[in-house]
Amino acid sequence: MAQSFIAEQLFDGTELHSNVALVVDEGKVVAVGGEPAADAVALRGLLAPGLIDVQVNGGGGALFNNDPTVNALGKMSAAHARYGTTGFMPTLITDEVSVMHKAAEAVSAAIREGVPGVIGVHFEGPHLSVPKKGTHEEKFIRALSDDELAIFARDDLGLKMVTLAPENVAPADIEKLVALGVKVCLGHSNADGKTVAAAVTAGATGFTHLFNAMSPLHSRDPGMVGTALISDGCWCGLIADGHHVSAEAMILAIKAKPRGKIMLVTDAMSLVASEEKSFPLFDRIVTREGDRLTSTTGELAGSHLDMIGAVRNTRDWCGVELAEALRMAALYPAQFLGAQGGYIEAGAPADMILLDDQLQVQKTWIGGQEVFSTD
Repeated sequence: MAQSFIAEQLFDGTELHSNVALVVDEGKVVAVGGEPAADAVALRGLLAPGLIDVQVNGGGGALFNNDPTVNALGKMSAAHARYGTTGFMPTLITDEVSVMHKAAEAVSAAIREGVPGVIGVHFEGPHLSVPKKGTHEEKFIRALSDDELAIFARDDLGLKMVTLAPENVAPADIEKLVALGVKVCLGHSNADGKTVAAAVTAGATGFTHLFNAMSPLHSRDPGMVGTALISDGCWCGLIADGHHVSAEAMILAIKAKPRGKIMLVTDAMSLVASEEKSFPLFDRIVTREGDRLTSTTGELAGSHLDMIGAVRNTRDWCGVELAEALRMAALYPAQFLGAQGGYIEAGAPADMILLDDQLQVQKTWIGGQEVFSTD
């Protein structure tokens, strides 16, 4: 049944409009503009495209590595919908191949069952660099084998994404992954610039959490950071939480990359939308102090960030206009993934969020269904 709205303000992904009529039917936007229907529901605030997060480890008390199930994905979906996420890539960090299989089965089932917002899967590892492992478990880091390739080759996982270290995965294998429809990102790497550039030539198109867990820019070698910044065709994720990167580093990345190639990510753990203060991660405990997550071994362990928070931080800390900050959280991740999203226009999925004047989420719709409301 068609739903009619009239939005006080509407950001369609390109421009801001006032008092705009909108019709949604069968999960899609079917009309924008024109005369509102007599029964149109008034939406006070700013209606904007739903946000897309390519790196979500957990939420709502569930961590995907600890609980690779459809139930956990449902908890993650509900948790992040509160903060404007309408599409996300459940992310499994480095783990045993058996856990990877369980995660793949869970994602396949979630997509089949229509769990809101689950659009694919992101395997962050296990083919990483030990010196830049961060919070990943060293004993599970390993070379690419037929076991992992069988998972990456599946065609029932929606959108597929793998983060790897190019010094440990040959360009020919990156080409093989790309041919399987995998979006290859580079990260958790100590590679020199030449090795990183070869991986980009082989088909890698993204960099996972720019600046973090990667070889830095030096005067005589660009490392992964420098190569990411000068690789105009590649997208870079930024964790805009004030702990992983400073405002100044964010500004540098935004200035250096072509417009449209910086995307906001959360790297969120299970504590988002949860009252819990800590959780187990392998043989460690991760504890939240304020909005910072720290492992008992001392390193940052993911984030307590949500997507609309990342939008606010980017606007407030970096002087980025709101429209562009929203694109960085919706349109640009969609373009990286080759997915629909980032626009409110006829024919687009009805994935939308309603924001108040403080950029707090009031309502979230996924496929035209209201999945969160403060009412």
